[in-house]
Amino acid sequence: MAEPIVVVESLRDWKAPAPSVRLVLADDYLADPAFAEAELHVINLCRSTRYQSLGYYCSLLAEARGHRVLASVATLQDLSRKIIYGSEIPALAQYLDRLSEAERAELPAAFNVYLGQCENPLLAPLARRLFEQFAVPLLHVELRRREGRVAVDGLRTLSIRSLDAEQAAFLDRALQAHVAQGWRGARKRRAARFDVAMLVDADDPQPPSNIEALDKFVAAGKRLGLDVEIIGRRDFGRLAEFDALFIRETTRLAHHTYAFSRRAEREGLVVIDDPTSILRCTNKVYLAELLSRYKVAAPKACIFGEREVKRLPELLGFPMVLKAPEGAFSKGVFKANDRTELDAIAARLLDDSELALAQEFMPTEFDWRVGVLAGKPLYVCQYAMAGGHWQIVKHEDSGDYSEGDSATLAVEDAPAEVIETAVRAANLIGDGLYGVDLKQTADGIRVIEVNDNPSLDAGIEDAVLGDALYDRIMGEFLHRLQQRTRSRVRRRPSPP
Repeated sequence: MAEPIVVVESLRDWKAPAPSVRLVLADDYLADPAFAEAELHVINLCRSTRYQSLGYYCSLLAEARGHRVLASVATLQDLSRKIIYGSEIPALAQYLDRLSEAERAELPAAFNVYLGQCENPLLAPLARRLFEQFAVPLLHVELRRREGRVAVDGLRTLSIRSLDAEQAAFLDRALQAHVAQGWRGARKRRAARFDVAMLVDADDPQPPSNIEALDKFVAAGKRLGLDVEIIGRRDFGRLAEFDALFIRETTRLAHHTYAFSRRAEREGLVVIDDPTSILRCTNKVYLAELLSRYKVAAPKACIFGEREVKRLPELLGFPMVLKAPEGAFSKGVFKANDRTELDAIAARLLDDSELALAQEFMPTEFDWRVGVLAGKPLYVCQYAMAGGHWQIVKHEDSGDYSEGDSATLAVEDAPAEVIETAVRAANLIGDGLYGVDLKQTADGIRVIEVNDNPSLDAGIEDAVLGDALYDRIMGEFLHRLQQRTRSRVRRRPSPP
């Protein structure tokens, strides 16, 4: 059975008497390898869980380590943007509508939810429902009155530092009950029936698919009976009109692409890239921890914060590669040749994030890229380094960029070890569409990263399969839509 632990940034943050479960400092949880190997149920009570904060990374690495965690990174992202979680609010009104007029008049303007419990008995059913839906340890809920009714107006995570002694004592009691009874995850919505929205940014100078490829996706959909419509970020409110969402725009977490993916999933659409894949692939810190846990061969790496920078040279040597947690198309990736460059680059990266990633420098003439769809290899490319540069894409300060040459191979012509390693790495992420980057060295194949939104350009990735590449991807959408429809039919009760 998983051991419950409470993760805090400082032991002084726990204002109640001795806690009923073990307190662990966030720095220790992130750095001590003993925690990575243990079976744990992590209750994240860090002061802040904002994007790339210490609390955010505790939840992120807990998921990478296979720990049960409250709250999940997906939920933290949801609660950071009302446009995502707002669709859940109307369903909560039923718990407030059951109250009498006199009881509604007594309700506060806001209240706190502590692991599914609250201090106001009138609001207890709503508190339980909120915890089942969002599974956040500490939640602040704002109410509003309008035309005699009371409704939930807003939600946000609550910092443990804001609790007074009485509230902290209530939290401890709720914690004891939670550990004794366990918890249920958020209820899943039923999927809804074959229009496909393809999200595209027409102004992106380096899009994941060129115009010719987008046209081929539309044509492939038409051959399979799917109506593929290109949409943009302004079409967020139209998602419910579609049966599936295909994101052909560079994905990021604090970005509308993630909001589209998350909302589409909640609406029951078939989604590629799904939000879980975006969460797992866009953060290189998560990927490094995941590959390490499952012993997938990768360059020697070190997740570092301010305290670890001075140890990087003895661990990795020079030159070394430093990576921002998020980045795409070789952005946010730097090479440090000496201590001076290391200190400057690390300071810049840690100014935006509590953690970053350092890797051993592994020069090669080209990188392998294996496209993987639903657990099976789709295409194989070799991307050569950009001229006079150590990466496949060279970014200039002006915003311009240059790329190296590429060569596309049939899957059966690529080394078996490359394919097998790529598929194994992709399967750790999910069953979507991925591009796995690998290097071939004298010591064997090494996985560099897994991309949730791989390049699919006409003339490059389709050089071997041609139109069949687009047919297979859109065919996967059709397959998933048909599966969803069949499962609905099976669930439908027989007529009397």
